[in-house]
Amino acid sequence: MKVYGMPESTCTQKVLTVLAEKEHEAEIVEVNVLMGEDKTLPEHLARHPFGEIPVLEDDGFLLYESRAIIRYLDKRLPGASLTPRDIREWARMEQWISCEQSYFSGPAYDVIRSGPVYNLVWSSPGAVYFPPPPDEPMLKKAKKDVALAFDVMDRTLSTQPYLAGGTFSLADITHMPYINYLIASGGGDFVSSRPGVAAWWERVTSRPSWRKVGRVLGQS
Repeated sequence: MKVYGMPESTCTQKVLTVLAEKEHEAEIVEVNVLMGEDKTLPEHLARHPFGEIPVLEDDGFLLYESRAIIRYLDKRLPGASLTPRDIREWARMEQWISCEQSYFSGPAYDVIRSGPVYNLVWSSPGAVYFPPPPDEPMLKKAKKDVALAFDVMDRTLSTQPYLAGGTFSLADITHMPYINYLIASGGGDFVSSRPGVAAWWERVTSRPSWRKVGRVLGQS
């Protein structure tokens, strides 16, 4: 099994976190976005026609899009399930994965692009393939949208330990890399000012899988 990606990439980290939760080792084949390799290497574009990372290769089977990959790995690999058995908790998991994709990761990415972490991106050969930093009105809206997403999360996490309910799931994993980058980009108040989110963040980041995987571009 191979993962084509970059360990510092948020979407690659979702996949690596699931692999770590399952205690499964996969070969990491680096596709360096700072060099623009995801957009320019013909062999990678053959794996991912939209020029993104990560891509999973499993015995000749290729799969791209991180949310599809983590669902596949959870069913494919032995170990504790990251998908709740209870149908309502499963539905809540899917709801929160959808919320992350629709309402959270986009504006979070806008905030992250305005912060110090992305200085390394802007000075890299691959910078031409990244959207520019947000202007002030866009950044203001992004922060407002991120705050709303955290407020909704906080209401949920004030009554249950994880987003889907009583157990750690794929829904938690999909949010974690973006929050890690937000904190590194000066957005720590989004977490610390919300008790439910703060307690949840302490729980999920103490997991061995995240201690193995969680990292930020340019930081050891």
